[in-house]
Amino acid sequence: MSAQGMPGRIDHIDDVVAALDRLCAADPRLEKVRALAGDVPLRRAEPGFASLVSIVVAQQVSRASADAIFGRLASLVDPLTPHALAAADDTVFRAAGLSRPKVRTLRAASEAVLGGLDLVRLCDLDAEQAIAALTSVSGIGRWTAEVYLLSAAGHPDVFPARDVALQTAVGRALGIDPRPAEDALRRIAETWAPHRGVASRLFWAYYRHIRDREGAPPS
Repeated sequence: MSAQGMPGRIDHIDDVVAALDRLCAADPRLEKVRALAGDVPLRRAEPGFASLVSIVVAQQVSRASADAIFGRLASLVDPLTPHALAAADDTVFRAAGLSRPKVRTLRAASEAVLGGLDLVRLCDLDAEQAIAALTSVSGIGRWTAEVYLLSAAGHPDVFPARDVALQTAVGRALGIDPRPAEDALRRIAETWAPHRGVASRLFWAYYRHIRDREGAPPS
């Protein structure tokens, strides 16, 4: 824990385990969720442009579809850099299977990085500052920014409440029917501060248990 009481970054699996211990001690309801969820993965990725692209690709599609589309895009634009993506023809994006809104978002992200948005230094900012910087890019919303902070920065206290898999998992675990919408889930998650980052990982793992498929975005 930092001097201000905020946990350090989630950089290693040991950080996940320690934070889960503290989270479940604070909310004993989650002990059963943890037992059913099984292994709770680290879910970390290198900060930078490719990580952001993979998260944009994953917006509002299944994990399997996101993995397939990102795989095609990465093979068509190699290396996957802001310069290369900005220069890519629309036929490349169509071949990868990207929608027009996502193409616009990826082009806007390329231009933002080329214009000075530092996706690595951004990981050192306070969460709300970093989210504000990312969401200033056309097409990038709070979900994309929060997932980037979880996977690329290992931020300890971010919970992407707009995520449908998290809504489904929390609803099932806590007996909330219908599943909580974004605002309601965000209020629920506030009770798990300052360990919302590992709460996200826990409920993605629990979603995998109840649905037998991966619901977490790529990392």
